[in-house]
Amino acid sequence: MARKEIEIKTADGTARAGLFQTGNGARAGVILYMDAFGPRPALDGMAERLASEGYMVLVPDLFYRNAPYGPFDAATAFGQEDSKAALMALLSGTTQEMTVRDSGAFLEALAKEGAGGPVGTVGYCMGGARALNAAARYGDRIKAAASFHGGNLAGDAPDSPHRHAAGIKARVYVGSAGVDRSFPPEQSARLAQALRTAEVDHIIENYVGMNHGWCVPDHTAFDAAGAERHWRRLAGFFGETLRG
Repeated sequence: MARKEIEIKTADGTARAGLFQTGNGARAGVILYMDAFGPRPALDGMAERLASEGYMVLVPDLFYRNAPYGPFDAATAFGQEDSKAALMALLSGTTQEMTVRDSGAFLEALAKEGAGGPVGTVGYCMGGARALNAAARYGDRIKAAASFHGGNLAGDAPDSPHRHAAGIKARVYVGSAGVDRSFPPEQSARLAQALRTAEVDHIIENYVGMNHGWCVPDHTAFDAAGAERHWRRLAGFFGETLRG
């Protein structure tokens, strides 16, 4: 497994990113949109596993405008006042539009590194909405978009992904936590309606018994069996859309 750090020039500065690939010259690329705790070993391990499926995987630091920051312990960060305040500042200071705009540079970086084929996106927690919104903006490049325990996918905000469903040309997979205040059943229904109206090929799957964060190994909500189910779904989804 080859891993290297790269720097990506954006309209607002320079974003650091991890790039993961096997030695087989992967043509299809994947952008992995981080959760709220930033790039760290847990996400690196997830990117390595995804890259082992034959993809070039990019994990950009979405908070680069405010670097340096952290590091944060995903198990305790929201339970401590100082780290919680720092995280909330990073979250509020990094808008959906910023990430979507940056995603054009992320796509260019993948192409420059040799991933000239189709591109998929996958996001966790805050990254879930960004993976879908990026697909809406760059429909000519992004062929598959997945979200796991993504929050506010069909909320009231103008940047809610369901409002931009008409721009999505990719296939979409949404894995929702059975217990998740950030994506309650009414939002799931609203997202499904928006995607169906826009004629987007999609699946929304409810992982009963899972809590927000179940896929990521350093979360307190991590569930090994649920995470393996997520990996099976993601491997099949990208296999059909990026290789088919």
